[in-house]
Amino acid sequence: MAVVHDAPVRVRVPATSANVGPGYDSFGLALARHDVVCAEVTGDRLVVNVTGEGADDVPRDRTHLVVSSLLAGLDAWADERPDGLRLDCVNRLPHSRGLGSSAAAIVAGLMAARALLDGVDVGDADLLDLSSRLEGHPDNVAACLLGGFTVSWTAADGRAHGARLQPHRDVHPVVCVPGWPMSTEQARGLIPAQVSHADAVFNVARSALLVAALTQRPDLLLEATQDRLHQPYRAESMRPTADVVQRLRAEGVAAVVSGAGPSVLALPVGDEDPADAVRRVAGDDWSVEYLPIDLDGARDLTASE
Repeated sequence: MAVVHDAPVRVRVPATSANVGPGYDSFGLALARHDVVCAEVTGDRLVVNVTGEGADDVPRDRTHLVVSSLLAGLDAWADERPDGLRLDCVNRLPHSRGLGSSAAAIVAGLMAARALLDGVDVGDADLLDLSSRLEGHPDNVAACLLGGFTVSWTAADGRAHGARLQPHRDVHPVVCVPGWPMSTEQARGLIPAQVSHADAVFNVARSALLVAALTQRPDLLLEATQDRLHQPYRAESMRPTADVVQRLRAEGVAAVVSGAGPSVLALPVGDEDPADAVRRVAGDDWSVEYLPIDLDGARDLTASE
């Protein structure tokens, strides 16, 4: 019997950058910036405390994404919901910027639900599948849960799966984050339902090459990050993003739209400080930061408390 205990739990989840150019809805990188969520069964009401990114904007009721995901996990894996919950969320991931904040919230909620359970063994495969169902696609949630570089897919039975690959030590992600948001739903709505056979072949080749570039041959990243499936269709809706990507690529730096944007993911190769190299090209209107690849993925920190 799966029961919910009343001891507090604490989980940590990383930022993610999906697509990485040609790997639309399939590829993801986990990045070393984290949200932390503490959850505890207490009293007979819901209490949600939020500090950091989005603290003034996110709801404090059951529509809060961490809360709704936690409850979805309990509905799936436990025999009953508790009467009251307390959540303390420390947010460091910017919202609506293409760095996986919604995927992080979903994975955090489900990780917390799993940590609160006694009498049931929920594996990562089940957690990934439910995360993907809540998010709508597996790319960000797979990278968030598993860490590193991930390839994800949905099988014929509808279940989501993910494979974690070890990125090359010379892959140094740099993110350029603007001060303005972009709705993921709006960005996805700009992509046509059909593309040409030539563009499909182009992206298949670049996606295969990107696996090799990220794991073995970083010198191929500029060629491997070319895309014809989604970025060209979104360019006019986020012209500053498209311009930064174009300028970086003209300087020989592999750069792509991070997820649905508007942030930019750059993958410079070389001995100099990667953030400095990108900052010189991006300019002062962008917050530019080197974020190493997070190799651990989502973690239950409860035992270390």
